[in-house]
Amino acid sequence: MKDYYRERAAEYDKIYEKPERQEDLATLRGLLPSLVAGRSVLEIACGTGYWTTALASSARSVHATDINEETLAIARTRSSAGDVTFATADAFAPIPGEFDAIFAGFFWSHVPRADVRRFVRGLLEQAELVILADNRYVDGSSSPITRTSVDGDTYQTRRLSDGREFEILKNFPTPSQFEADVAPAAVRRTDLTYFWLATLTR
Repeated sequence: MKDYYRERAAEYDKIYEKPERQEDLATLRGLLPSLVAGRSVLEIACGTGYWTTALASSARSVHATDINEETLAIARTRSSAGDVTFATADAFAPIPGEFDAIFAGFFWSHVPRADVRRFVRGLLEQAELVILADNRYVDGSSSPITRTSVDGDTYQTRRLSDGREFEILKNFPTPSQFEADVAPAAVRRTDLTYFWLATLTR
């Protein structure tokens, strides 16, 4: 996974160019600022910083982290309002700092099903509000599922522009499965056509 996103850094944002997803993307960009307004936000797995700019438009501060320096280098070139800092960090490890909100965009689907409860518990121990956004599976727009493990994890085969292929963990939990995974956290969820957005509180 780490190798794939490192190698994909230069072409990562092409995924946001799909015409059929533009309305949903605009909706997400419109919803995020009100959720983080005035908050100190930790962003995990920020990638190229596409969502960092939306968070920074209203947050008191944003500390954006990613495991790959290659994607962070691109994120640092984006123009963001407000107080934004960047650092390399593992999304599964505690990140030093005082935060009252955590945002993880399009990372939930990369968490193995066996680890989701531990992952959520760690997030809620660090901040009172957790905001998650990710993909819904839509035939014809999403990459096909190419394998399902005995644990229920689903995988896609992704191809870079140079032809190299990577098998990537990409889970698409149903709303009821998601709520069971994050229980007993309080959940508010918005389902769009191609994406979903959820907030978790203790």
